[in-house]
Amino acid sequence: MSAADFFASLSLGGDAASSPGRQLREAIIDAVERGDLVPGERLPPVRALAETLGVAPGTVAKCYTALEEQGVVVGRGRAGTFVTADGRHGDVRLTAAARAFAVEARELGVSDDEAVAAVFEALSITADRHAQP
Repeated sequence: MSAADFFASLSLGGDAASSPGRQLREAIIDAVERGDLVPGERLPPVRALAETLGVAPGTVAKCYTALEEQGVVVGRGRAGTFVTADGRHGDVRLTAAARAFAVEARELGVSDDEAVAAVFEALSITADRHAQP
């Protein structure tokens, strides 16, 4: 499936609990994980994709920015936005979540040790919840 085919077939709005921007971000991550969008592939321009999906250009721009912060895509100015070469290594969702956490930790001003401790605490809490019958 080409990127053009993927985006032409994409529709948002089926999940009322999730914003269109989040739905778009999840769809792109899923497409990278499946190999529908391959490293080096150019994503549609913000305005073109917004028009195709019937959303505001700001929604697409914010999505692309979040994906770039998460390491899934890279923006190259006027040349466009491209799937990163490392997007297919390992679990894209896990890497994206880790990078989003790292950005948030930096913005909060916590040390690396505090951030890692928070991750271990969160993993411990979720492990305890999953272990209960």
